Amino acid sequence: MQLFREKHVDYVKNLNTKTDQLEYWLTEHLRLNGVYWGLMALFLMDSQDAFVKEEVIEFVLSCRDPKRGGFGPYPKHEAHILSTLSAIQILKLYNSLDRLGSFKPDLVKFIKDLQLPDGSFQGDRFGEVDSRFVYTAIQCLSILEELDENIASGATDFVLRCLNFDGGFGMVPGAESHAAQAFVCLGTLSILGQLDKLTSKKELISSWLSERQVANGGLNGRPEKLPDVCYSWWVLTGMDILGCLDWVDHDKLRQYILSCQDDVTGGISDRPDNQVDVFHTVFGIAGLSLLGFEDLVPVDASYCLPKAVVATIKKFPYEI
Repeated sequence: MQLFREKHVDYVKNLNTKTDQLEYWLTEHLRLNGVYWGLMALFLMDSQDAFVKEEVIEFVLSCRDPKRGGFGPYPKHEAHILSTLSAIQILKLYNSLDRLGSFKPDLVKFIKDLQLPDGSFQGDRFGEVDSRFVYTAIQCLSILEELDENIASGATDFVLRCLNFDGGFGMVPGAESHAAQAFVCLGTLSILGQLDKLTSKKELISSWLSERQVANGGLNGRPEKLPDVCYSWWVLTGMDILGCLDWVDHDKLRQYILSCQDDVTGGISDRPDNQVDVFHTVFGIAGLSLLGFEDLVPVDASYCLPKAVVATIKKFPYEI
């Protein structure tokens, strides 16, 4: 089965034209994330010019929350670490971090101030804690090249405490193992250069991840759950980071992802014959990239950015 590349490009290009639909306004709280998902899908298909660069950058900057210092998901929304990462990723994709200008110190302060004494991060001022937010904050600071030893040490300790007896990771210490949490915890340790802390647990974690593949080739997030295209990213990334990507059946997984395409409108869904969306489209394509599919742009498993872009980020700890 083929990848309907041109249809997927058209699908992403047309997402912002559906302002007359209720769904468009109901997803306002995810708009900046959605722009990143769509743009990243285009970059992986080497079609980034399908978006007008300056228009995208102007939208990103309009989402800045001047009171908090970070970025909200839409203009006049309050800053959150998730939308802040999307803003930084977009600017990095466009090689335009300089557009932060004098705002950068406030942005860095916003991110660092979200860390709690136990090393975890809140998503915003309301206090929700999740290992996702640790990863998100660490990637933000990594791209901005503003990591420091105190931040890194606390984050490392927290995500290690999220590792469970079965080889999975939870959203907080003691929480149920979930593939998405495995990705964010492994991604955090990878970015911080701390994967050696898992040496004795590597096989256990790899086994738990490989067991996420079900009979039809798809991957699920937890035992006994249905497969979902987005886990082609959450599971495969952890396996790539640990060097065990060959522990799943690549051919069956490729076929599962491709079977979730809409061959009329473009886009990829969570499961065959379901409604497509930009979230599953980008992570389906990113999963195919990790599998070395056709001529997709190679993606970095720790950042969900093109490898060529990640190569320009200074590794932590920084050389003095």
